[in-house]
Amino acid sequence: MFRRTFWFTAGAAAGVWATTKVHRKLQRLTPESLAAQAANKAIDAGYRVREFAVDVRSSMVRREAELGEALGLEAPAEPALPAARRLAALDRPRTTYSYDPHNRNEDH
Repeated sequence: MFRRTFWFTAGAAAGVWATTKVHRKLQRLTPESLAAQAANKAIDAGYRVREFAVDVRSSMVRREAELGEALGLEAPAEPALPAARRLAALDRPRTTYSYDPHNRNEDH
């Protein structure tokens, strides 16, 4: 008797676990969820591109200064990208989009 009860309970728990897991996977594949994931990835890619552009610009300024010293040319009066602006450009506000299927508000 105990053996049957144990296996019945184990089967019921496995069924609930599998149902929950499948439901979560299906929610991740809804159009709204996929759009939110794409938006998050696009935002992250934009920040990476901006960070790369800032690094290229600062390396370019440094290399121009090195070449100017080597050739005896006059250095520019101010660098092309000040340090404060560089830090502001690298500042990443963490905006993420999410989809909640249970949110019934009309503004989403």
